[in-house]
Amino acid sequence: MGKIIAVSNQKGGVGKSTTVVNLAAVFGLKGKKVLIVDFDPQGNTTTSFGIKKKSIRNTVFDVIFEECSIFEAVVPTSCRGVSVVPTTQDLSGASVSLVNEKDRAMKLRNALIPAKEFYDYIFIDCPPTLDMLTINALAAADSVLIPLQCEFLSLEGLVELHNTINRVKVSFNPDLDIEGILFTMCVERYKITGQIISEVKKHFAKEVFETTIPRNVALSEAPSFGEPAIYYDKKAKGSKAYENLAKEIAKREKKKAAKNKEK
Repeated sequence: MGKIIAVSNQKGGVGKSTTVVNLAAVFGLKGKKVLIVDFDPQGNTTTSFGIKKKSIRNTVFDVIFEECSIFEAVVPTSCRGVSVVPTTQDLSGASVSLVNEKDRAMKLRNALIPAKEFYDYIFIDCPPTLDMLTINALAAADSVLIPLQCEFLSLEGLVELHNTINRVKVSFNPDLDIEGILFTMCVERYKITGQIISEVKKHFAKEVFETTIPRNVALSEAPSFGEPAIYYDKKAKGSKAYENLAKEIAKREKKKAAKNKEK
């Protein structure tokens, strides 16, 4: 049974898509079968794998409105073990369309049930909003990974997202966990970086990943070549950081499994 991880933050430009693309690529290289669901109408994840939007036959929009199955929308990538359910701008109107749908918060969850049997990891790239699309993603996920840019305004958004996660747990998905808080675009020499990390650890110490993602040229350039950073420049600091993050996630999973066995 695979694990579904929603990568979410209602603030845009925090490295959501970058995290999805690069983390998926690392797990794929480790021999895992990985599916990415591009649930952000901007479609940055779709573009980052070099998928031409004009060539897309079925999208995640078609999946949630039951025009096709999840497998009929899967597009393979050139990266080992990684496939994508792509999106287009059509998804931007989905929140409004979902209002009149039965089980509107559970559309994505229901669609992903068969995929969990086939893939080891399913990453959902959430939109930078807290609308019905994000609620669908959180209702479908086993856990939430929260990318957080090292700047002061990020703290307000973190509290708001935590409140949304708690509401989703109460109403739709009681088993939803927080995978972790990931600091992105870090510049160690900036004083604010240390201040933000310290402040978040005061309140969410157990949730913060030890790994941080640096501001890195390879991470910025790789999408324009239609590939993850680890394929574009394996030795880059950004590539190494996502390799470390994958190891940390796997380590946490082993610890959790061991605790569950003891119960």
